[in-house]
Amino acid sequence: MHQTVKKLDSIKNKVKEIITKKQLKTDPQIVVVSKTFEINKVIPMLEAGHIHFGENKVQEAETKWSSIKTKYNNIKLHMVGGLQSNKAKNAIEIFDYIHSLDNEKLANKISKYQNELNKKSKLFIQVNLAKEKKKSGIFLSELRSFFIYCTKELSLNIIGLMCLPPYNFDSNKYFSMLKKNAQDLNLNELSMGMSSDYEQAVINGSTFLRLGTAILGERNPK
Repeated sequence: MHQTVKKLDSIKNKVKEIITKKQLKTDPQIVVVSKTFEINKVIPMLEAGHIHFGENKVQEAETKWSSIKTKYNNIKLHMVGGLQSNKAKNAIEIFDYIHSLDNEKLANKISKYQNELNKKSKLFIQVNLAKEKKKSGIFLSELRSFFIYCTKELSLNIIGLMCLPPYNFDSNKYFSMLKKNAQDLNLNELSMGMSSDYEQAVINGSTFLRLGTAILGERNPK
């Protein structure tokens, strides 16, 4: 068995243990974030039947996944990095999920291109829970009005919320906060938890874990 498949299986087992021990109702999908890694690192997981993969950049996703998606047509590709509005059309074309809807301009572009391409992506609103200046995301005080605008005015398919907790702080606090706000909006999906804090994310009801390093190892600097 390939090393990446072993690591993925090990994490899946750990997640199942947490769910059983805590008697949780969620069973999160693992999005393997393959940014900067060549496609040959990913193929063994595809062959083993894993379908959820993530990228941070539109151009890299197009280069890496366009032909692979035709061969493995059940792949679910996730945009997990920041998305510039001028890349929205390309993103809609290749991604099934976008985890980083974080401003009105981008929402308008996604709406426009979804209508043009007749394709609806599943969208997460990225929430900036701690109002960090260097991070994107909608502030909690603006979340409800932004959600209403996206769903009522633009008919976007908002399925959940996403967050990146502040570095070196207790992730539990922020995961719990995101879950509460998702429940307030009747949203079922939560994109939270990365390689360093996915266990806390599972406990707090995450439905999509974004894992790269824990499965593929340290990234190639780019």
